Amino acid sequence: MNIIPTEIAGLLVVQLETHRDQRGLFTETWREEWGEQLKLERPFVQDNLSRSSEKGVLRGLHFQTPPAAQAKLVWVSRGAVYDVAVDLRRGSPTYGRWHALVLSEENMLRFFVPEGFAHGYMTLEPESEFSYKVNSYYSPGHQGGILFDDADIGIAWPSAAPVMAERDRRLPRLKDFLSPFA
Repeated sequence: MNIIPTEIAGLLVVQLETHRDQRGLFTETWREEWGEQLKLERPFVQDNLSRSSEKGVLRGLHFQTPPAAQAKLVWVSRGAVYDVAVDLRRGSPTYGRWHALVLSEENMLRFFVPEGFAHGYMTLEPESEFSYKVNSYYSPGHQGGILFDDADIGIAWPSAAPVMAERDRRLPRLKDFLSPFA
């Protein structure tokens, strides 16, 4: 496993060894020992899969608040997405900054998003499958989000007209959000 730091502390790109030949590919998707390398405070407890049928589907920017805050390890097994994380940690020198990368079945990259970040993605291909591990169970009472097109954050999404849930269009702007993340 090769860990590549980003310009935002704690936010990491992960390259795993992938073996390809005429039959297809093989890669390990998780090993318990990688949790130590990622500095997980708690082990992953839940795996999730999301499939989006159309190109341009946007999911996010979502997070869970303490005590149910989640660290995530995300990747794409089919298709491609533009994946984004926004720093919501109060006092962080990078508060409100974002980092994005393309995750695809071709590059097989993983993105480690620690607790204290809003996370979202937009599909770049139809029928994209997005997988992720989390270190806290989903808790409806602790879910939150930030508006995907908040001008104060300035994310450069690949499409200005995403397909998305109506509730995500009503999320607060960063300036109207009191972060519970230290």
